[in-house]
Amino acid sequence: MAAGKEIRGKIKSVENTKKITKAMEMVAASKMRKAQDRMRAARPYSEKVRNIASHLGQANPEYVHAFMKPNDAKKAGFIVVTTDKGLCGGMNTNVLRTVTQKIKDLQAQGIGTQAVAIGNKGLGFLNRVGADVVAHATQLGDTPHLEKLIGPVKVLLDAYTRGEIQVVYLCFTRFINTMKQEPVVQKLLPLSSDEMRDQTAQSGSHGWDYLYEPDAQTVIDDLLVRYVEALVYQSVAENMASEQSARMVAMKAATDNAGNVIAELKLVYNKTRQAAITKELSEIVAGAAAV
Repeated sequence: MAAGKEIRGKIKSVENTKKITKAMEMVAASKMRKAQDRMRAARPYSEKVRNIASHLGQANPEYVHAFMKPNDAKKAGFIVVTTDKGLCGGMNTNVLRTVTQKIKDLQAQGIGTQAVAIGNKGLGFLNRVGADVVAHATQLGDTPHLEKLIGPVKVLLDAYTRGEIQVVYLCFTRFINTMKQEPVVQKLLPLSSDEMRDQTAQSGSHGWDYLYEPDAQTVIDDLLVRYVEALVYQSVAENMASEQSARMVAMKAATDNAGNVIAELKLVYNKTRQAAITKELSEIVAGAAAV
């Protein structure tokens, strides 16, 4: 029964793996709810900042912030948001594939690229493909903190303000629902005044007027920086919610697959054991007949 002993060893190994994947599924399910609540809690702030920014763009059109001015630099910046850990299905692969395609399209137009990596997986991938990584933020934990994100992102924002970068893209995985997450590459800079006013135009055509303290330029400068930071924070929150959802689904699939493998191995073991018993009985019967 050497073969039977080997099969029993495989069954035991797969059962241990199944216990691990089941535990990881339950942990991801627990973290998923908190990540989704955090993501939804951040949405009203980002929406409010977006509305105020669009209102200010209408109320003070004579002043144009640097983030709203296009330039002719032959370089693009990417903020790539991925996870620190793996075992979350094809989530990171999908967003990195989208980023790679976008980079190839820009390089075909003669535009160079710089990248800021948020998350270990994106940092490792960008280093492997030889991308110019100017800053990174890793080990964010289960709760994103804005102070850890401001520094790396500010590198690209300052480069855009100096006119060294033509456009900045924000790349992350948007949370749709527990079973669906989609990779997104959206333009972060330059901010289009027309796009910022769309939502206001839909809600009504009335004008906006504000009293600025100390002055309009200072208020708009600070507000648009906060606007960009809110978008980056929201993208990280969306990515974390997507991560836990994808990991829960992936670990559930792994647990189910482990159960199927165990069932198949038990069937093979029973067949092997039955064949060995039949062979022994045949030998006994043949020996008795010979006597």
